[in-house]
Amino acid sequence: MPEAPDSFHTAAPEPVIEFRGRYLPVAARLAGYAALIEKFDLRVPLHHEMAAVSTKNTRRKEDGWAIYPNAMYPGTGTIDNLIFALKYEGVQLLALKFIFTNFDKKELEDAALAKRTSTYLRRLCFFYEFLLDEKLKIPDVTAGGYIDAIDTSQQYATNKSIQIKRFRVRDNLPGTPEFCPMVFKTKKIEKFISLELSTKAKRIVESAPKDLIARAAAFLLLADSKASFAIEGENPPKDRVARWGAVISKAGQIELTVNRLVSLQKELIGDDRFVHIGLRDEGGFVGKHDSFGQPEPEHLSARAEDLVDLLSGLEVFDTYARRLQFHPVLTAACIAFGFVFIHPFEDGNGRIHRFLMHHVLAEFNYTPREIVFPISSVIYDDIARYKDVLESTTRPLLEFIEWKPTDKGNVEILSESGDYYRYFDATLCAEYLFGCIQRSVEKNLPEELMFLENRDRFHREVTEIVDMGERTIDLLLRFLRSGHGRLSKRARENEFRKLNMNEIDDIEELYRELFTGYGID
Repeated sequence: MPEAPDSFHTAAPEPVIEFRGRYLPVAARLAGYAALIEKFDLRVPLHHEMAAVSTKNTRRKEDGWAIYPNAMYPGTGTIDNLIFALKYEGVQLLALKFIFTNFDKKELEDAALAKRTSTYLRRLCFFYEFLLDEKLKIPDVTAGGYIDAIDTSQQYATNKSIQIKRFRVRDNLPGTPEFCPMVFKTKKIEKFISLELSTKAKRIVESAPKDLIARAAAFLLLADSKASFAIEGENPPKDRVARWGAVISKAGQIELTVNRLVSLQKELIGDDRFVHIGLRDEGGFVGKHDSFGQPEPEHLSARAEDLVDLLSGLEVFDTYARRLQFHPVLTAACIAFGFVFIHPFEDGNGRIHRFLMHHVLAEFNYTPREIVFPISSVIYDDIARYKDVLESTTRPLLEFIEWKPTDKGNVEILSESGDYYRYFDATLCAEYLFGCIQRSVEKNLPEELMFLENRDRFHREVTEIVDMGERTIDLLLRFLRSGHGRLSKRARENEFRKLNMNEIDDIEELYRELFTGYGID
């Protein structure tokens, strides 16, 4: 006798207290994506909040789990769990792609035929054809209103959408099947959006004298350029820093094509005698080598065979996000972090990744035209947090991507892995980038403007105490800053030995008046 269809299997599995290394706050049965990951033994990372159903009337969110009461248990059927997932967990494109690849699509076709206007089934059919580029054997939907592909109460979507007549679905995804990271709605991101940081930055710039903004912009650009190298552990010569600063100043003015990205790498590297310029033609990883020269990856880069498709998808994502009005910061996070996860070059990926943050924000007119946000400087001030954000996406993939070492101490990727880089969860990346922008707008920019204003006043008033040249006053200011408002004994006995005690006291008092309390002394 043939086996009954999957949807008729009703025997509930036993509650669990742990799933793939993540402990549940109470014993519960897996539901939604977790149930299907378990059912099909899928090689996908767990998302930030998996779902399970308690055997009691329990509802709580804790430790990466959302626990639902017993009455909400969807059973063991694939379609029922997919509907549960869309309803309560949002759209996880990576998990959906793996599920659709492993289950019998006839289940979806039969369910859709039985309930022609079901909003969840119409969305599932849309995502199936979107992700697999394979048409289901069902007729077009001709009744019912249009529905959003992405539930905007759960995740961020584009403000404009494309109407898909086949399922009467509004495609409000920010990307295409080639590249489409997603961002979940969080209280933190909603708070950042409410701050209107772009407007705040533009008001600061508009209210300051133009010459002051120009000087502040030059300093912030230089600081960001230096920090971008420092993050990589490099201390390059001034001409290389200046050259990269000139590249950053072009942010928002280029087309995000593969050829242009290669050009950026060439501008960054300069001397290409020992570095391959262009897309990798072999594997890549971030990490170290053991004492025998064997690779110890902390991050596995995308396969060389996938690079053109992934970067082309990234380019289209940029175009879609602008035309369909995806949020600028979310777009910047998806593109910049997506690029560094792909890691398409032998060298220069990190700095181009941070350039892309500037580029997208400028491209969307989010950044004031006169300045760049010193994002790299903010990153460098708390580099541990930056690495945590990167590793939140990259480390889980080490468990699922198969690889072997090569004779050259590199890695060769053995398994299909492109989807891991196409459909990552960019929520933490977006939160992090928003935090960098907030610090830039609310701290770095105002403090630099304040310092320049007070520096000008310091110059004017020092000359009223004692007549000295601009360079000498700048040297005096540097000594006072390093001494936290006190002129060192060495400076008193050497460079400024001609100052008397009354003049030194007056100058130190002036410094404290102007600079103490702004966080820049």
